[in-house]
Amino acid sequence: MGVFRHWPNRITAIRFGMSALLFWILAVEEPGGALGFELGAAWRAAAFWLFLVTAATDVLDGWLARRGNCVTAFGRIADPFVDKVLVIGTMVLLLDAPRLDNPSGVAIVAGGDYFAAWMVVVVAAREFLITAIRGYVESLGAELPADWMGKVKMAAQCVALAVVLGLRAFDFGPAAAAFWHQTAQAFVWLTLLATIGSCLNYLVKTRRFLLEQSAG
Repeated sequence: MGVFRHWPNRITAIRFGMSALLFWILAVEEPGGALGFELGAAWRAAAFWLFLVTAATDVLDGWLARRGNCVTAFGRIADPFVDKVLVIGTMVLLLDAPRLDNPSGVAIVAGGDYFAAWMVVVVAAREFLITAIRGYVESLGAELPADWMGKVKMAAQCVALAVVLGLRAFDFGPAAAAFWHQTAQAFVWLTLLATIGSCLNYLVKTRRFLLEQSAG
């Protein structure tokens, strides 16, 4: 079975498939979606749970890899790749998600109420830059592992997206909807700050490494 003889790698592959299914649901579950029909409220709930499970299993495959001492080249490349696809893909598809109404009369939020297009560009640009820097540093025989700020960034992104998907999926009353609305906004801005902060942190580390290389 090659790389898939290890459970962490199997989970990573499954997570990629779950991300693709999530994107399909987000693309077609609204009026005017990619296939021109609405799947309905149950599918919005399915999108929420699918995102939550896909994001949470990132912790599982990492734990299994460390516990079983089976960290592989495939896992080191594919695992962060799936994380980026999940987060950025969900943000992009939520940008055009329209505002709907639920039975309580509380408007179901539009994705664009939280994630402006320029924010998604900042998040994507950070990922492209750090991936390129990490590849260059590793080509010189060193490592640039994920740090705590990067983990905060990923956690903030997942919480923000989960709350927005939850607001679209479930029938909250006005008070609960207002609470989760404010929570989503807070985590969106935390996502932006952590994205910029972690990028600067990686740049500082890379500069220090290159200075050491030139001095050596």
